[in-house]
Amino acid sequence: MSRVLVWLRSDLRLADNPLFHFPTPPESLLCVFVLDDTWLDSLPGLDAPRIGPARLQFLWKNLIELRGELLKRGSDLLVRIGNPVEAIAELVEAHAIDAVRVRADAGWEESQASVTLAERIGGQLSMAPHDSGMLLDEASLPMAVEDIPASFSAFRRKVERRWEVPAAAPAPVTLPGWPANAPRGFPSLGKVCARAAAWAPDARGGFAFSGGEAAARARLDHYLWESGAVARYKQTRNGLVGANFSTRLSPWLAHGCLSARQVHDAVRAWEASHGANESSYWVIFELLWRDYFHWAARQEGASLYGERQLPAPSPGFRAWCEGCTGVPFVDAAMRELSATGWLSNRARQNVASFLVNELDGDWRLGAAWFEHCLLDYDVASNWGNWRYVAGVGRDTRDRRFNVLKQAAHYDPAGDYVAHWQPELAELPPGQARHQPWRVSPSRFAAPLAPLSLFADPD
Repeated sequence: MSRVLVWLRSDLRLADNPLFHFPTPPESLLCVFVLDDTWLDSLPGLDAPRIGPARLQFLWKNLIELRGELLKRGSDLLVRIGNPVEAIAELVEAHAIDAVRVRADAGWEESQASVTLAERIGGQLSMAPHDSGMLLDEASLPMAVEDIPASFSAFRRKVERRWEVPAAAPAPVTLPGWPANAPRGFPSLGKVCARAAAWAPDARGGFAFSGGEAAARARLDHYLWESGAVARYKQTRNGLVGANFSTRLSPWLAHGCLSARQVHDAVRAWEASHGANESSYWVIFELLWRDYFHWAARQEGASLYGERQLPAPSPGFRAWCEGCTGVPFVDAAMRELSATGWLSNRARQNVASFLVNELDGDWRLGAAWFEHCLLDYDVASNWGNWRYVAGVGRDTRDRRFNVLKQAAHYDPAGDYVAHWQPELAELPPGQARHQPWRVSPSRFAAPLAPLSLFADPD
């Protein structure tokens, strides 16, 4: 009988998770998550760790909920802090593990960690990464990973020509028992990071993200069946304030509490009952974008991140992080990001373009700051989207946004900027709330020079 270790990373669920499905049940199952302790260290020059308090707290909530589900099925969860390869290798040796199961992640660091572990444990046991969490696995792609097209449009055309998404698998009813003498549990969040334990989202965010697989499914059910908001998704997806203009599923997808196939199956079920429309298709379309970034990252490897050494942040970059650029639409978004750990897609595109094109900032610093802040950070979508906006890497087209035009179109009354900058609510609704102001101790100082009028991307 075999003794299996499941190394969990961004796949914190039991349903539709191939790591928990066995042709023949093993003798014992050791489920482990290792928080890389380097994620808690400040990045050089950035004065912020790779994982900020909002994401770390959400991660801990997801781990707590996952442990509860594992215990119900006769298993458990061990969480360690340290070097992931060292921690897993020690457990393999200490508990005579025969096989290690791990997700095939898109990130170069994660894939290298899997390679390093395989080399370290040598031929003493089997280790094969499993595709998990996406719409498509490598076997069902209509092209090899090395042939992933340079544009999403080309990828989508090829995929949709032979479009068949496998159904999501149910969660196992029971699981093999815990290995004898194996450690259990994990440290309290307060011992890991006091700031993360004390962090609380600003209520102005209008939505509370609860941890775990059950919360993810509840949100999916609410968005589809209770609110019916999916029927209007294409019309509302560029919204800025409120709970249902967006699916809000991205944090659970990023941590693997929910798989893309589970969302796909639920949307198709809704379509079977209510009829397909442009909005329901657009939810699937966005999931396909997520798949594209995943497979493109697998193809890119280390080059996804650009040069490895981050440049020194400029004063303009720090003002951008703090929401103090003097451009209300940008500042409102950056304050929302810091206060809630989440940001709408429309706001993300605008603040990224502003950093790169108006502040002449380095896109890699922007990507690193998002990595620190976002509840829904995942390596492929974050770094892929930043490269996309910056026009580097795979697709070098200019995507410069006219932030003032964007603000006038998507926030015509200035309600969003006033929501996050209450002092602007004293100004009359409309363009007055969007006028750029120089950063100054005094309120409403001299306006900035007008921004240039350039092409406004879709």
